[in-house]
This record gives sequence, C-alpha cells and structure tokens, in this order.
Amino acid sequence: MKKGLEKLSNILTTIRVWTVNLLTLAFVAYVLVILFAVLDQRGADIDPEGRVLIIAPEGIVVDQAVFVSPLAFPPDPDAPAQLQLRDLLRVIRAATDDDRLEGVLLDFSKTKFGGPSTALEIAGALAELRETDTPVIAYSDVLSTGGYLMAAQADEVYMHPAGALMLSGVGGYGSYVRQLAEKLKLTIHNYAQGDYKSAVERLARDSMSDKDREQRTALYDPLWAAMKQSMAEGRDVDPEVFQQLADDYPVLLLEEAAYENLAAAERRGAIDGTKTFPGFRAWMMERFGTDEDAERETYPHISAAAYLAQLEDEDADEEDAVAVVFAEGGLQRGEVEPGVAGSDEIASQVRRAYEDESTRAIVVRVNSPGGSVIASEMIREEMMAAQGRDLPVVVSMGNYAASGGMWVSSPADRIFASPTTITGSIGVAVVFPTAENLFDYLGIQHDGVTTSKYAGWGLHRPTDDELDRIFFSRSETIYRHFIDVVAEGRELEAPFVRSIAGGRVWSGAAAQELGLVDEMGTLDDAIAHAADMAGLEDYRVNYIQRPLSFGEQLLVDMTRKAPVSVAPGVQDLYRQVEAVLAPLVGASQPRVTVMCTSCVVDLN
Repeated sequence: MKKGLEKLSNILTTIRVWTVNLLTLAFVAYVLVILFAVLDQRGADIDPEGRVLIIAPEGIVVDQAVFVSPLAFPPDPDAPAQLQLRDLLRVIRAATDDDRLEGVLLDFSKTKFGGPSTALEIAGALAELRETDTPVIAYSDVLSTGGYLMAAQADEVYMHPAGALMLSGVGGYGSYVRQLAEKLKLTIHNYAQGDYKSAVERLARDSMSDKDREQRTALYDPLWAAMKQSMAEGRDVDPEVFQQLADDYPVLLLEEAAYENLAAAERRGAIDGTKTFPGFRAWMMERFGTDEDAERETYPHISAAAYLAQLEDEDADEEDAVAVVFAEGGLQRGEVEPGVAGSDEIASQVRRAYEDESTRAIVVRVNSPGGSVIASEMIREEMMAAQGRDLPVVVSMGNYAASGGMWVSSPADRIFASPTTITGSIGVAVVFPTAENLFDYLGIQHDGVTTSKYAGWGLHRPTDDELDRIFFSRSETIYRHFIDVVAEGRELEAPFVRSIAGGRVWSGAAAQELGLVDEMGTLDDAIAHAADMAGLEDYRVNYIQRPLSFGEQLLVDMTRKAPVSVAPGVQDLYRQVEAVLAPLVGASQPRVTVMCTSCVVDLN
C-alpha cells in the first residue's frame, strides 16, 4: 500500500513538473514571437514618395487606447487590438494633403467600430480624401455595414468573388426573460424611474414596450438614413439601393460565397466588380508599377503604421496646453480598462489636468452609456473643481453620452456632440430578482437571529411593503437629484428637464434643440473651442492617461509594430445563451444604475 502511494506521488510530481515546464516554454515562445515580429519590421523609414498608402485597420476603433499587457498569458483570443480614432484620422488627413502618394488602398474588413458617430466621422474624412487627385481604391473579401460605409468613400470598390457584402442596417433583437424568471421561480422587483428607461424591460417584460420602440425608431431611422446617404454620395447612386441590398440580398450566418449578393451589388453600382487576390495584386502592379526593393513581387506601398510614425507633432513644444481626458465605456468605480470608464482613475486624471500649471482648458470626451451613480458623480465633481480654478471645461460627446454619460457631461461650459450621438436617458434603473420561491421549491429554508429588522436580508429573502417603499423612495430620490444635476448644469428649469427625461434617449441633433447639447462638432471642434475660451492661439493638446511604468512602456514599444489580427469570437450559440442570461446575471444584487441599454448600436 505504502509503495503504491509513493508511486502515485511520483507520477503526480512528474506530471506537475512537466506541466510547469510546458507552460513556461509556451510563455517564452509567445514572448519570442513578439520579439521576432518587432525585429523583422525594424529598419529605416519607408519613403512615401510614389507609393500606395494602405489603410487597413485591424481591431476596434476607440477614443483612447487602454494598456493591456501583450504578455498576458494565456492571451485573450477574443480581445481585439485597440485603434485610436485620432491616429486613424491623422493618417487620413495627412494623406489628403500629401502629393507624394500615388494612391490609397482601403480595407476595413477587419475593423470594428465602437458606434455610429465614430464610423461616420471616419467616413467623412475619407470622403474628403476622395476629393483629391490621389486615386482611392477599396478592396476586401467580406464587408459589414460599417466596413462598407468606409469602402463606399473610395473612387473604386472591388471585392473578392467568393466574399460577401453584409449590409444589415442598424438595430436588432433583445431577449426578454420574464417567463424564464417565472420558470426559475424568481420574483422580479422593478423600481425604475422613467417610462422610457428600458434597462429593466428585459427582466420585467416579454416584449419591447411601445415607449422603447418609439425611442429606438426615432434613433435608428435617422442614423440608417445618414449612413445610406453617405454611401450613396460616395457611390453616386440612390440611397434606396442600399435599402434594397439589405432587404433583398442579406447575408445571414454564412459570411462568404454570397455570389448573388455581390452580383446584385455590382448591378446596382454598390461595387465596381470582383477580383481574386492574385488578380487584384496584378491589377495594382499594372496600375502603380512594381516595387523593385521588395522581396516579393508587389506594387510599391507603405503601411498606415509606418506612415503615421513619420508624421511630426508640430505643437509638441508649445507651453500652454488643452488637456483632454477620456471617459469611455461603462461608468464604474475603479481603474480604466477596455470598455470600462473607471471613475477613480478618470477623476484622478481630471485632477491631474487642472493641477498642471500648463493646462489652460480641459476637454472631457464622454463616450459612455452610463453606469454607477457614484462613479458618475466622482467625475462630475472633479470637473466642477476645475471650473472653480477658472479653467474652461468643455465636453465632447462621442457615440454615446447617455444616462450616467449625461450626468457627467452636465456641468460643462459647452457641450459638443455629433448629430448621431445618443444621449439623454435621464432616468434611474433599479431592478433585481429575489429567489425565495425557488429556495422553497428546492426545500431550502432560511432562519437566523438578527439585531435589526433587515440585517442579513438578501436575494434569498422576500421583500415586504416596507422594503418596497424603501427601494421605491430611494429610486425616486436619485431620479429627482439626476434631474436637478442636469437642470443646474444646463441652466434649464427642473420641470422642463423632467418633461424630456423619463429615461428617453435622444439623438445629438434632437438634444441640441432641447438644450442638452450646445453645438454640433467633433472632438477637434471641442478642443478648438476650449482653446478659444482660454484665449489661446498657440497650444498643444495633452491627452491625459495613466503613466506607464518602465516595463509597461517597454512592452508597448516592443509590440507597437508587431502584426496584430482580430481573432474570431466565440461561437454564436454561446453568444446567444450569454445574451439571454445577461439580464439575470446583471441583476444579481440590488443596485441603482444610470445606464442606457438601448444606446448601443452594432455596426460590425
């Protein structure tokens, strides 16, 4: 017996040692791949003269990239690379004024967009590039709605004959789980404030309410119309062409080999034709010549990354600065992460900006559908502290500045938005399930001793009339405070704010008419206005972010030129199950949120 146990122990020890060694070997190999990729791409700068600039972003376009260690092991296969909007726009605008380039090639097939305003701003910059004498060509195998919006701005659009044009418009379906909650014997408690506050509907209803349908229709119809108009102007066709392609030739699930789809797109002028990969390469060499210095036979070209690295920052030496702070993602306590606007870090960045003696004005870029009340309040308080130092504070709304995003924006001296920004959603969401019936069904009882009426209360216990009153009163009080915050910041009467609140979302254009927004414009417009308010003619823009440690900065420098691709996501079935269960998981504890769930528009 003893010998058997010793033998088993030796086997387990051997397995453990080999497991550790294999993991270590895999980690070292992962680091070496990154190093070799960087070293392979080092060398002298490429002269853009006579070359084709290739703009083919791979990843998700964000306002501000957030540091994620590239050596995280195992790496997250579903985490896309982060592409900064300002960098992409800088490349496009520089190319617009650069007569050294022989052409520009666009491929946005692997680009994801955080929202409609981002996509339309990039499309607008590409439209200006198209107006120059530099030929702009788009070539891709598969294009989503957002990707095609970019391609449509080119002079010529070609696709692979076995590809697909996935024009799907905007909007979609959500999962309503009231019946599921009943089958699980959960009791749903809804104390939300605002008839349009749809964040709680998926738990409390079986279908979309008329109010939510009304507000979504009011948002989606103009947005889709703006996108079709942009495509139509780029292709010089009727906007109805794209409605027909979306309705009559959709690409569902099988995202390739859509031969009828591409044939219809060519007949209607949405694309100029199809070319195989070798055929397109030969066509480009015939048009632009052959790169004599390349190892393989190809046309002379330069990547967007190499082109961006050569662009000079003309304002870097200016003493006065306009500081820009980003609040991007869901608002919650903690640090900034991809998709998370951590209020502790953002509030600290605002403070760091106004304590910097070179700062003459502050711009806060709000690109958030909201979240935590305390997180929203923390950022708002620091913005008001900056104003207390006589610094102008301007807000630039991105794709979304709704609910908590509106809370954060309200004290600004001036608010800029795009016509397609989604904002408003002034309301409060309080919804959660209790599982007393489920536990009773399972034969589980709870009992104990407490020294106060509700000590130890949790979701395993039922509510009573007094608890209902407490939760409703708290929700109502926060709603009143939210209205007062917006009324004070926007210099509006509280009754008027209440009349346009109710959790309803508004487009940026509608919000301007209501007084929630002051002016239509981009982040650059907001920066220029802040500088003007501070009386600045010459200034630099200081993009505030968490300073990286030496090791983190080294990793960033190592991987900046490494090839990055967007790995395929998890299976659609898993995503569907996750989407169905999300309302129940998200409501796992009683909490108050100022979150707009109807704001997110997927163009990918």
